[in-house]
Amino acid sequence: MIVAFVALSLLSAPAVAEQGDGRLDSLFGDLLGTSDQVAAEAVQDRIWDIWLEHPKEDIVLLMREGVQNLNADHYAEALAAFDAVIARDPNYAEGWDKRANAEYLLGNYDNAVRDIGRALALEPRHFGALAGLGLVYLAIDEPAGALRAFNAALAINPHLDGVRQQATKIRQQMAGSAL
Repeated sequence: MIVAFVALSLLSAPAVAEQGDGRLDSLFGDLLGTSDQVAAEAVQDRIWDIWLEHPKEDIVLLMREGVQNLNADHYAEALAAFDAVIARDPNYAEGWDKRANAEYLLGNYDNAVRDIGRALALEPRHFGALAGLGLVYLAIDEPAGALRAFNAALAINPHLDGVRQQATKIRQQMAGSAL
């Protein structure tokens, strides 16, 4: 299955490219260096803000439209907006990540993994994409893959409480089935 092949190669492959915003390096350092949850949430929000930035207003408007459609459970419309974003700028990591979200919510797991792979190629530290990969693995009942993806997300951002809880639950289930 494409999901397993692509996802495994993403977790083990070296980073090919980065989104390139110099502000991100210090923010990722801040994430790893703080134990203050409030501070960590502020840093996460700033990272997401930077990931969403784009110099072209039409892309910003399409992203906003897509996110609004995702939030309203209009997944096909969200997918169309994110398709347009990617067509206009295939090097925009957040466009790929958001389209992966829409694909996942539509149950198109292979497509979601493909888009996650592209997002991670452009921004290897995209903890949201890695967490999304874990959700895809859970959806296809591959807990070991989900655990690898969740652990990779936590290595970048140790403040993802929901991801940590999922990883703990999987570890407990795997330990229980090993007995």
